[in-house]
Amino acid sequence: MVAAPSRRAVCPLALLVLAMLAGGCTPQEEDGPAFGQAPPAQRERGRLLLAQYQCGSCHAIPDVQAARGRTGPTLAAFGRRSYIAGQVPNGRDALVRWIVAPAAVVPGTTMPAMGVSPEDARDMATYLLALER
Repeated sequence: MVAAPSRRAVCPLALLVLAMLAGGCTPQEEDGPAFGQAPPAQRERGRLLLAQYQCGSCHAIPDVQAARGRTGPTLAAFGRRSYIAGQVPNGRDALVRWIVAPAAVVPGTTMPAMGVSPEDARDMATYLLALER
């Protein structure tokens, strides 16, 4: 016969599980504040850079001028995605590396290197990670 766990044993275990779930639900906090709360000027610069680098020739990107491409996946709700290119856990640092040198992050990818500087990539990543819908 198996005894039921005591109330004292269950409570700390439940708190541990809740703490783990809470930490796992906010992966972006490891890279800084939520991207929806990033400075508006940085998000706006990122949006403009996505148009300047013509990312929209391959991707549909919300609120980016002429970004209606269909060669690559839509970037709508990018901030809610778990992975970049279906392989790399989504987060600011990984996304910046991906934008600067996609083939270095995922060898064999069809995403071309666009000559984006790390500074521009940071702002572009900030905009993309703020996209929740």
